[in-house]
Amino acid sequence: MIPVSLAPEPKGFDKDIRQPGLSAIDELVGRAPRIKRRGRRRAAIAATESRIPADKFPPFWRNALDDMMTAYEQRCAYLAMFIEETGGPTVDHVIPKSLAWDRVYEWSNYRLCAGVVNAKKGNLLGLVDPVDAKIGWFELDLVSYRVVKGGSAPPAQQERIDATLSLLNIRDCCAQRKRYVEEYRRGPGPGTKGIDLSYLEHRAPFIAAELRRQGQLVRGDV
Repeated sequence: MIPVSLAPEPKGFDKDIRQPGLSAIDELVGRAPRIKRRGRRRAAIAATESRIPADKFPPFWRNALDDMMTAYEQRCAYLAMFIEETGGPTVDHVIPKSLAWDRVYEWSNYRLCAGVVNAKKGNLLGLVDPVDAKIGWFELDLVSYRVVKGGSAPPAQQERIDATLSLLNIRDCCAQRKRYVEEYRRGPGPGTKGIDLSYLEHRAPFIAAELRRQGQLVRGDV
């Protein structure tokens, strides 16, 4: 994991996601919706917003995926890797839907996340938010391809870092890191299926940064 800068809220987010979401919440608690729509009104299922079950919020956040894929260059916020073999792209709610109804339809609460990671994260709390992460909190073991706690990780963050490691070290994620390193070491060329450093920096910047930090760049790369 490396720091991720929160992208600006995209144009149209309020109209396409926030307002329809809040209007759905109105209906789910028995209020008149703020936006008129076709079809039957949703049945009231809770006395207050905080009692709405997490699986009952309409998934308008999925409409943000295209903007998120563009804003974050198709990289999972947690893995700092291009989303490919680690599952399709999903929207992760940093603060889970079950705990913060007022953040369900907020761009600032969304992180672009590989499906396999989001499935494991679920409602877990006490993790490192990629937006809060700092350089040196995480390092890469180039033998096992597991992410480990960094040497400069502050004591105050160690519990959160330890909790996050299980999320980062799913088998498929470790396998993908290994492939990136092997392809970089092989290098580009006819029939090699290798990649160069600039490609690696785009697709997996955490791996590229760790190869550089550990003196493992090849072919004169700096």
